[in-house]
Amino acid sequence: MNILDFSATCPVPIAKYPQVMMAHGGGGTLMHQLLRDVFGKAFSNPILDAAHDSAQFAVPPGKLAMTTDSYVVRPIFFPGGDIGSMAVHGTVNDLAMSGARPLYLSCGFIIEEGLPMETLWRVVCSMRDAARRCGVKIVTGDTKVVDKGKGDGLFINTTGIGVMEHSLAIGPQNVQPGDAVIVSGDLGRHGMAIMAVRDGLEFESAIESDSAPVVEPVLALIKSGIAIRCLRDLTRGGLASALNEIAEAAGVKIAVEQNSIPVRPDVNAACEMLGLDALHVANEGRLVAFVAKEDAAKTLKILAGFSVSANAASIGSVVEKSEPLVVLRSAIGANRILDMPSGEQLPRIC
Repeated sequence: MNILDFSATCPVPIAKYPQVMMAHGGGGTLMHQLLRDVFGKAFSNPILDAAHDSAQFAVPPGKLAMTTDSYVVRPIFFPGGDIGSMAVHGTVNDLAMSGARPLYLSCGFIIEEGLPMETLWRVVCSMRDAARRCGVKIVTGDTKVVDKGKGDGLFINTTGIGVMEHSLAIGPQNVQPGDAVIVSGDLGRHGMAIMAVRDGLEFESAIESDSAPVVEPVLALIKSGIAIRCLRDLTRGGLASALNEIAEAAGVKIAVEQNSIPVRPDVNAACEMLGLDALHVANEGRLVAFVAKEDAAKTLKILAGFSVSANAASIGSVVEKSEPLVVLRSAIGANRILDMPSGEQLPRIC
């Protein structure tokens, strides 16, 4: 849910409880009111509504995939998304990297005393809407309230379960020399969107986060019979970290062309102004795919059919089995080693 579209009123009486209080985490009346009127009302479904200590649900035939992640982004609202929608997108995307169809999510909230109740409601509604778009149910969760000054507003943990309805073994161990390297869209927007809001930077054009689910294009690739070797979502550390991690796990040399890597001009200009490398900047709705060379064109055609991956591009290939190495051929034709980022370029971006 775009925060600009928010109009609903929080079901907790704001005049009486305008902010989250320690008592909202104390196990008594106020906590039960919060669980019932905020989380229960937003996330309602038959599994959650059972109000039991554990969720009970049916699982389709197939191998299960499970992942968990925590979200501590600051600010919690940013152009193109917020901590709530990002928590859903990030978790379903992690499942998609195994080729799994997401089914269920749990969510844990660490809420700082004093957080405006309307802010919490906006985040919860955003999670609800994102889950609906992704076709997943939030079936269980937890809330904790911490003392003012101990939680920086709001932290969210999500765990996802999905089902793998295919026989592919998608992972770095399957990467082979000759494989094509494909990114699903332009890079660096999420990190730059966070930086702009947090530090009050103004650019000629507004930069919005790329936060989005990538499940549909991944499932479409699997259904089409593409020989997918490996998938990796490009979050912290960006493309550079993902390629180095895969090169290390597979024991290969990867070569990519700078001119082929899609980066929007405004993002590139913002990175240059701040002394950052767009290939190190985080994304929240992008992936890199390693596919058999003969499937590269078909992969690009399929990805182009989805808005989240409409600008997919083939950026290089796996050269050979070797000591792990990622080489970037620059715009002027020179080769350089593309390392992982050192240190922390953009703190608290996810």
